[in-house]
Amino acid sequence: MFIKTYGSALQGVDAQTISVEVNAGGNVTAGKQFYFMVGLPDSAVKEGFQRIQAAIKNIGYRVMRVRTVVNLAPADIRKEGSAYDLPIAIGLLSATKQIIPKEILSFYMMGELSLDGSLRPIKGALPIAIQARKEGFKNLIVPKVNAKEAAIVDDLRVYGVEYLSEAVALVCGKSKMEPTTVETRELFFQKQRKYEADFSDVKGQENIKRSLEIAAAGGHNVILIGPPGAGKTMLARRLPSILPPLNLHEALETTKIHSVAGKLPIKSSLIAQRPFRSPHHTISDVALVGGGSNPMPGEISLAHNGVLFLDELPEYKRTVLEVLRQPLEERKVTISRARISVDYPASFMLVASMNPCPCGYYNHPEKECMCSPHNVKRYLNKISGPLLDRIDLHVEVTPVSYDELASFKRASESSADIVKRVVEARKIQNARFEKLPTVNSNAHMSSRMVKEICQIDKAGNSLLKTAMQKLQLSARAYDRILKVSRTIADLDGAEKVETNHLAEAIHFRSLDRENWAG
Repeated sequence: MFIKTYGSALQGVDAQTISVEVNAGGNVTAGKQFYFMVGLPDSAVKEGFQRIQAAIKNIGYRVMRVRTVVNLAPADIRKEGSAYDLPIAIGLLSATKQIIPKEILSFYMMGELSLDGSLRPIKGALPIAIQARKEGFKNLIVPKVNAKEAAIVDDLRVYGVEYLSEAVALVCGKSKMEPTTVETRELFFQKQRKYEADFSDVKGQENIKRSLEIAAAGGHNVILIGPPGAGKTMLARRLPSILPPLNLHEALETTKIHSVAGKLPIKSSLIAQRPFRSPHHTISDVALVGGGSNPMPGEISLAHNGVLFLDELPEYKRTVLEVLRQPLEERKVTISRARISVDYPASFMLVASMNPCPCGYYNHPEKECMCSPHNVKRYLNKISGPLLDRIDLHVEVTPVSYDELASFKRASESSADIVKRVVEARKIQNARFEKLPTVNSNAHMSSRMVKEICQIDKAGNSLLKTAMQKLQLSARAYDRILKVSRTIADLDGAEKVETNHLAEAIHFRSLDRENWAG
């Protein structure tokens, strides 16, 4: 008998419908193979027959020894992973007439089977559910752990099952199981602003907090330079709390990426906060940008719509840092293999931190640096010019004094207060770039747009010229200063970039000063 069930293959952050065609019938010579699988399955899919066979027996059915062919169509797409176990098992039981599936054509299903017939979690439940609704299916069966994630999708009945027997009852119309429901918008707004770290915990460091507010308001990349223990990591971890809240579209997009990568927390359904990713400096370039034989999202895609924090930047391998250059410009990464090419979104804010020298105490107000000028220069030169080109704010972080740490004065300004100003500045930018879908903040402006939008008067021109000459700023700093000054003007609600905005922007270009490293 011929039967067809439906599942899905993940390609990038999207899914594609796969027909699982099972044809069972015909005698088999003793000792000969009776089970065949075609349609470009990988080893995990092929090995699934052993799991399926045990699971079927352990729920009271049997695998009949008749000639059985399973085709995963379309046959030119490679099928990977263990999530095809469930549709194949249902197809085998139906094709051998052990069950009568009355509503099988209305079901989309994916799940990995254990030997006892229970279902294990899968990756990509959200994009699978989106594809099921797009294809017009009414029902989706997934492991119970993934049910809330898939139930975010409207107009689709999602059933989270724990055992193969429950899935059998559903497709046979014998189950009274209720579909999983999630109030997506209510859940989204509940989780949206729940950050553990807050700027109210930070004592002193007003200049650095101001620089991070500017970075958040304009979507600018930032590097923090200072001695050990000055608070660089602590400040960076609080940056997501002052970024504009995710909208529902961004939250779904971010959740899809984490779902495909298998990074979504167990029984979680929606990422409502901006992600903060902080990979260790031993990370490989593939782990950072994504890839592998079965391409998966890397850290830069997991940081999409959020922050990628690289602590101790010079300690990363040069090849790792150089692969960041293209994603920082294009805000996506393309991974090409012989059989497939996938795009992963990578629109993130880069926040980096570093010591000013190998010992960490160059320019320290109290401790003496033990490094020679040559060693300081060589240490700073580990960061290439093209990468620094893409970082708008260079911020020197100085240690907090004991008196400030021990002070019992009122708490610092909270993240809730700062984010109000950031949101207002972003509203101005949204209106400015309304007709440009690829630009949504000042940091994404092209050189041509900078000339049009960041026009300055004679006094501003004079100040910028003097700064370029006296501070020995490099030519690459010019556009960056104008972009940052435009953001500062937006925070002030000013129509034009004024000299005070330029002066503050110039202040945040430490590494462009030729004599900075002595």
